[in-house]
Amino acid sequence: MDISYLVDWANLLLRWAHVITAIAWIGASFYFVMLDNSLGAPTHSDLKNKGVDGEMWAVHGGGFYHSNKYMVAPKWLPLPENLHWSYWESYSTWLTGFGLFTVLYLFNAGTFLVDKSVHDWSAGAAIGAALGFLAAFWLLYDGICRTLGRRKNGDLIVGVLVFALVVFAAWLACQLFAGRAAFLLVGAMMATSMSANVFFWIIPGQRTVVAQLRAGQPVDPVHGQRGKQRSVHNTYFTLPVLIAMLSNHYGWLYQAKNNWLVLVLLMLAGALIRHSFVSRHKAHVLGKRTPWEHAVVGSLALVGMALWLAPPPREAAGMAAAQLAEPVKFQQVQAIVEQRCSMCHNAQLQNKNVALHTADLIKVNAQGIYQQAVVQKTMPLNNATQITDAERALLGRWFEAGAQAQ
Repeated sequence: MDISYLVDWANLLLRWAHVITAIAWIGASFYFVMLDNSLGAPTHSDLKNKGVDGEMWAVHGGGFYHSNKYMVAPKWLPLPENLHWSYWESYSTWLTGFGLFTVLYLFNAGTFLVDKSVHDWSAGAAIGAALGFLAAFWLLYDGICRTLGRRKNGDLIVGVLVFALVVFAAWLACQLFAGRAAFLLVGAMMATSMSANVFFWIIPGQRTVVAQLRAGQPVDPVHGQRGKQRSVHNTYFTLPVLIAMLSNHYGWLYQAKNNWLVLVLLMLAGALIRHSFVSRHKAHVLGKRTPWEHAVVGSLALVGMALWLAPPPREAAGMAAAQLAEPVKFQQVQAIVEQRCSMCHNAQLQNKNVALHTADLIKVNAQGIYQQAVVQKTMPLNNATQITDAERALLGRWFEAGAQAQ
């Protein structure tokens, strides 16, 4: 059986598993952040006397839910053996994501990681640097949190420094790797830190607190403080990570001039929109108006980017000339495909099981050629064959005119 076929199946199944576990992790994270920010002071004295720090009433699915939060387990209520822990979602998301990154990018580093027009280096060096990005960002981020997180105005200082670190990492990745890989790698390094927060700080801290409670020892509040800090960071990382992962499927984003700035602005818009939801939960419990300002700013940033990245409008004369131009000849299309596409899509090498070495195959795959080379501009990968905008436009006119093979 062809190895590329098996790799495609591994790619599909890993991607599916990654999405499933990510939904579970993000859903659990968003729910608990919402719950924590929606808790109000206990309304009944018996709840206060029992050590309830906050409560929330909710209605969903035809039933009512009454959630109570204790800072530590109350002495009058024995701590059950069967505690619910939220960590498998995080670990599974990272493991499936790293597996997918390995199958798609590391096994094909010369194609997916390296763009010699960006940085001319070997596939092995690119692999080492990519793995180094994941580790280095975590070490620097963790160092910032540990050394500055507990100072006065520590959250603000940490936030500014982490933002600066993300900006620098985005710039550096776009100077070293192919644009698509750079976008994915920045999202992966932040996702790695999110999972590392769970593995190294949140879960160990919770386990220590549980052990202290079971042993009847005083609970050190630092574990809760650290866990809360990293949990807050994770919720603000979530939307930036998602947009970084999604944006690498759109060539006009990662191939843009100053693509690192495009990535930073996309992630910043995601963080602002996430902050709006967090603020909304807090405002609701306090009976204040819903603060949508950050979501509006984030949305306006996206609109501004759309205008910035928009292709220049055609002049009226140019449009008239295009309309009066002779129909595209198939020989022109075939010449472009042979020069720009067939080195990876031929009888011997059929990447993604696509071959384009005959007129009939070009016609059969016309829709895919149009989508990948003209609309999304993701092919040729990293524009390795240097297809021009004029050639993309010619392919587009051919498809829109009916994609005739004649």
